[in-house]
Amino acid sequence: MKNKEFFRAVKFTLFSISAGVIQILSFTLLTELTALPYWFNYLTALVLSVLWNFTLNRCYTFRSANNVPKAMALVGLYYLVFTPVTTFGGNYLTGTLYWNEYLVTVLNMVLNFVTEFLYDKYVVFRGSIDTNERAKD
Repeated sequence: MKNKEFFRAVKFTLFSISAGVIQILSFTLLTELTALPYWFNYLTALVLSVLWNFTLNRCYTFRSANNVPKAMALVGLYYLVFTPVTTFGGNYLTGTLYWNEYLVTVLNMVLNFVTEFLYDKYVVFRGSIDTNERAKD
């Protein structure tokens, strides 16, 4: 059991890294190639990352067969709190305190990684972990 949870955490980490790559690449493209404000670039990159991460983690990390709209709604509730806090906070840090946009984005990504794993495990996929077809193999 301990081994299974260790590998679940490793999978979550690897998928989160891939989502982080998507987020930082899309953020960088928007930041370097447009004159759009930080908050827009951050939100766009975050949405792309969340969709990728949710899909992979639902199927492979938590191997959940639960209702996709319900699970996505629960993830949406998480981001209903996380997104405004990090968007307004990031905008304040970059626009008022003149912190580096990339530093703020990476700090937000680390905060997201830790809190979302716990939220997914104990809220979104609670009771449905290891219930899809992949879990039977």
